[in-house]
Amino acid sequence: MQFRRFGNKYFVRIDKGEEIMAMLKKFCQDEKITLAEVKALGAIDDFDVGLFDVKEKKYHRNHFQFPAEITSLWGTVTTQNGEIYLHIHMSAGDSAGKVFGGHLNSAVVSATCEMIIDDVSANNTTGFKVERKFSEDVGLNLFEFVD
Repeated sequence: MQFRRFGNKYFVRIDKGEEIMAMLKKFCQDEKITLAEVKALGAIDDFDVGLFDVKEKKYHRNHFQFPAEITSLWGTVTTQNGEIYLHIHMSAGDSAGKVFGGHLNSAVVSATCEMIIDDVSANNTTGFKVERKFSEDVGLNLFEFVD
């Protein structure tokens, strides 16, 4: 992985064989990013995405292994209990143009992943934080706005 910073934005290149979520988490830890927007595109060949069923409060995972283009990767970086919390969704298309996606658990880069991270925490002079807190009602970790 390589990157350059321009103000509060980072342009990051994740390389072949690297796992996107692991690299993103380590990057945020190293750079002390606690609140950010993330977007990316690139090529992958092994990925795991899922869907949370709110009625069942159960997570359904799908694992794919084929060459795919990331058509959209977007999400947020926050914290929960002092740890980096990534909430990322991704869609990826195959050679026939079929798209598969959902909540991103893991994705291995096959060529490159070009990511832009907009670090909101670097400019936060308000003292406000966006944390995560588990919601019994929904069954997920939701935004918790802390003054």
